Amino acid sequence: MTSWDETHREVSADDKPIIKEREQIEIELLMEGIHSYYGYDFRNYALPSLTRRILHHVNAERLKSISELQHQVLHNREAFKRLVQSLSIPVTEMFRDPSLFKTFREKVIPVLRTYPYIRIWHAGCSTGEEVYSMAILLHEEGLYEKSRIYATDMNERSLQQAKEGVYGIEKMKLYTKNYLEAGGTGVFSEYYTARYNSVMFHPFLRRNIIFAEHNLATDRSFNEFNVIFCRNVMIYFNDELRNHVHGLFHESLSHFGILVLGAKESIHFSGYSDDYESMDRVEKIYRKVK
Repeated sequence: MTSWDETHREVSADDKPIIKEREQIEIELLMEGIHSYYGYDFRNYALPSLTRRILHHVNAERLKSISELQHQVLHNREAFKRLVQSLSIPVTEMFRDPSLFKTFREKVIPVLRTYPYIRIWHAGCSTGEEVYSMAILLHEEGLYEKSRIYATDMNERSLQQAKEGVYGIEKMKLYTKNYLEAGGTGVFSEYYTARYNSVMFHPFLRRNIIFAEHNLATDRSFNEFNVIFCRNVMIYFNDELRNHVHGLFHESLSHFGILVLGAKESIHFSGYSDDYESMDRVEKIYRKVK
């Protein structure tokens, strides 16, 4: 019995283990090369999802092998940028998981009201929808003027879109629904201007946002924060990198600082679980107590 491997060659079933072993070696060499040459560290990303994305990118680039991809990215920075884009596919939306933002209003906002100044870090902010959601929420709660939001990502292209605050108009129906379910108190359409097939969020929402490149795998803490959002990012990491990032967040949070994770993520088994108490187990909101 024969089948086609990812590079479209006919192979026997007996050859599949060899192909998989070769792919893993090629991926390891590719990740080492990227780390040595560009300083980006994907070596501790979860191998199954990393493999899927790399093989998809090989096909998209019409290459014959992962080794050919390595040659391409190490000799062409634009090719490297395209690979980074593939490895950090943005999956986000305004007020994603509305119940989380509603719970944040009810349980976290009262705590933030007691602070003279609020610093919030959105780690792995992607194209910025979650960041603008937070800016709107803080504005409606009367806290935006005393807040500073730090939005970081390793993906240069995603960050650029986040800075511009321009999104497809076709998404606004869903975003409006999310906004209302999240407890929005205003009219969502008043926060943006529609032009042709896109919308631009109003500049006042960007006034207290700092966008910057930051790689969770290699970069260090750069401030002390009252709140850190990092949702659905660490699901792509292996245990070693996940624990490293939890250490980074623990170092970056102030005492009683608040950590918000994604629905499939948890502070448990991180090595730091005893340093937090749960503010909401369902929405994965934790408060640092040690």
